[in-house]
Amino acid sequence: MMKRRHRRIAFILVGVAGLAIAAALVLSAFQNNLVFFFSPTQVAAKQAPTNRTFRIGGLVEKETLKRDNDGLTVHFTVTDTATSIPVVYKGILPDLFKEGRGCVAQGKVGTDGVFYADSVLAKHDENYMPPQAGQAIDEAKAAKTLVDK
Repeated sequence: MMKRRHRRIAFILVGVAGLAIAAALVLSAFQNNLVFFFSPTQVAAKQAPTNRTFRIGGLVEKETLKRDNDGLTVHFTVTDTATSIPVVYKGILPDLFKEGRGCVAQGKVGTDGVFYADSVLAKHDENYMPPQAGQAIDEAKAAKTLVDK
């Protein structure tokens, strides 16, 4: 028979092992659900993952919004004023989605360089821009003015 002290040590070791396994599972699930944000310039520079879902944000370029005959498939271009990426989305766009306004799309880049979105978010009002999208546009404008000089 095990002594009382040995049973206590075994119980503690089993408890620590259980906590370690639970922590590993939680971290693994968190990492799988983590979605990163990239600007169109970063996507064009191949800095975005090709096999994982991520978000792209910027302005919807004017005169690029086209709808297919099925009424659900939409083609448009997202720009950070330096680079533009074509986007295809099948679904109902938010009411606030318009050309010339900010948006964030979540999906994957195809081998053809087109971003296939699973969801599209539009900015809420004239003063709102998702922080990452606004920052990406500001950085692209700064880089563009450096190149133009």
